[in-house]
Amino acid sequence: MTVPDESLSIYPWEARAIKKRQQRNEAIPEEWRLRQNLLGSLKTPLERSKNNLMELNLVRQSGILTDKELQITESSDVTNMLEALASGQLTAEEVTVSFCKRAAVAHQLTNCLTEIFFDRALERARYLDRQKGKGQLVGPLHGLPISLKDSFQIAGVASTLGLTAYLDHRAESNSALVDILLALGAVLYCKTNVPQTMMTPDSHNFVFGRTLNPWNTSLSAGGSSGGEGALIAMRGAPIGVGTDIAGSIRVPALCCGTYGFRPTASRIPYGGQHGCADEGLAQILPCAGPLANDMKALSLFVKAVLQANPASYDASALDVNWRDVQGQFGRKLRFGLLPEDPTYPLHPPVRRTVAEASRLLQASGHEVVELQSQECRISEALQVAFALFALDETADGIVKAAGEPPIPSRIRIGQEMGKAPQEFVSDLRNLSELKQLSGLNLKRQELISDWCRLWQKYEIDAVIGPGGRTTAIEHDEFTLPPYTVLMNVLDCPACIIPFGRVTASDAAERLGLQPGQVVPSYNPLDLEGIPCCVQVFTSKMTDEKCLYISEVVDKCLQAKESFVVARDADE
Repeated sequence: MTVPDESLSIYPWEARAIKKRQQRNEAIPEEWRLRQNLLGSLKTPLERSKNNLMELNLVRQSGILTDKELQITESSDVTNMLEALASGQLTAEEVTVSFCKRAAVAHQLTNCLTEIFFDRALERARYLDRQKGKGQLVGPLHGLPISLKDSFQIAGVASTLGLTAYLDHRAESNSALVDILLALGAVLYCKTNVPQTMMTPDSHNFVFGRTLNPWNTSLSAGGSSGGEGALIAMRGAPIGVGTDIAGSIRVPALCCGTYGFRPTASRIPYGGQHGCADEGLAQILPCAGPLANDMKALSLFVKAVLQANPASYDASALDVNWRDVQGQFGRKLRFGLLPEDPTYPLHPPVRRTVAEASRLLQASGHEVVELQSQECRISEALQVAFALFALDETADGIVKAAGEPPIPSRIRIGQEMGKAPQEFVSDLRNLSELKQLSGLNLKRQELISDWCRLWQKYEIDAVIGPGGRTTAIEHDEFTLPPYTVLMNVLDCPACIIPFGRVTASDAAERLGLQPGQVVPSYNPLDLEGIPCCVQVFTSKMTDEKCLYISEVVDKCLQAKESFVVARDADE
C-alpha cells in the first residue's frame, strides 16, 4: 500500500482520509476486484456521467460470481432464502460468500461501503453451518446476510460516520439491534456510506467520498442511508438497515428504487448508535428500519426483531411485541390521498405516479379520499422539524473543529431553507433557545393533534402520497424533504413502494412554477428510466398495520407492472 505524502495534503486530515479509503478497498479480496477494462467501459467522471449500472449488468459481466451465486443474490424472496437455509438446500457459507462478492462489486461501482469485514462474516457463517449440522437453527434469520448503516456499532469495527474527527473511533460494544440480529442468526458483513453530519439527503463525505446511484451515476443515491440504498438496489444485500430522522431510509429507497420502512420511533431498538448529535436535545427521535427489494422482506425483518423482546436489549425501546393484524381488515380499504403542498410542488413524474396509484387502488375496489393541503400542514411540519434540528449545533461543531468544509448538499439545504416559508415558526426566532424549544414542541403537538382529528374525520385506514418532490435527481439537489419529514414530526410509520419509471412522455410536462414555490430544477431528459414510487403511512404505533396495507398496495401496483411488462414482451 502506498502511504500518502502528507506534504501534498490541502487539509491536515486529508492524508489520513486517503489511507482510510485504501484500507477499506484493500479489504476486498484480489480475486473479487473488477478488471480495469470493465471499469474503463464506463463514462467518466462517474458522478457527472449518465451510467445505468442496472442495465449494463456489470455484476454478471465481471465473472466474479458463479451462476449459483448470481441466482442466490438475484432472488428478492427472502422468505424462500431463509427456508432454503433452514432445510439445508443452501448453507450459510455459500449465501454469505455470494452476498460478500456482490457487495464487493457493488461497492467498486457505486462507492457504497465504509467498513468491509468479509472474513469475520465467513467465520460466523461457518459457525452457523456447524450449528445447523447439529440440528439447531440459531434463530429465524439463521444464515441471512444483513448490511448496516455506518452508524451501527459492531465491537471491533470502526464507525467513522464519514467524519475525519472520528477516523480513530472503533466500537467497543455492539448497538442493541446488532445484538438482536446476531441472536436471530443473521450474518453481518459490511457497513454503508452516509453524508457528513448524517443530515442531508446526499451520501457524500470527505472520508469515503460520494455514493452513486446505480440507475444513473450522475444522480443522487439519497441519504442519509444512501449507501444502503445503492447496495440494496445492486442486490448486494437481501436486507439492509438504515436510520431515519427526516426521511433517511425513505429518500434512498425512493432514489434507488427499493422498498424502505420507517417505523414508529423506538419500536425497533436504536440504542448504542454512534452519532454526532446531542442526544439530550433530541425531540424528533431517529429510528432504525429496513430496506429491501421485496415488500414482504420488510415485514419479515420487523416481525423477527419485535418478537425478540427488544426492550430487554435497549432501555429506550418500547416494550411492544409484534401484533398480528391479519384478518382485521376487509377486502376494501379507505385511503387518504396526501395532496401536493402549494409551497412544495411535485415534479411531473411524481405527480403522475401518485395519480396512477390512486386510480389503480380505486379500480381494485378501494376508496381514495382526497385530503386538503391546508389540513395536512406539510409546510408547517417541515418548518418545525428544521427549526428543532437547528437547535443542535453539535455536528457542525465537530466538522468545524476538524477543519472540514461543509459538503455541497449542506450548503444547498441552507440556501433552500432561506427561500422556504417560515411564518409558522417566525414568532420564536428572537427567543432564548429554551423558549424556542418549548414553543417548537407546542407547535409540533398542535400538528400531531390536527392529524389525530384528520384520521378520525375521514375514517381512513392509511394515507398514500408522494415520497418526495422529485425522483432521484442531480447530486446535491434533493435538499428539503417535506413529504418524508412530515411522518417524523407525527411519528407515523411509513413505507416507500417502488412503482414505475420516469418515461419519455414526462418530458412533455412543464413544471410551471408559481411565485413562492420551492422545488429543485426539473431536467426530464436526464431522468428517463429512473424509478418512481409512492409512500404509504398510518397513524403512530400501527407499524404492523402499515406493513400489511403496504403489502396490499404493492400487490395492486405490481399487478399493473406485470401486465405492462407482459404486454411489451408480446409486442
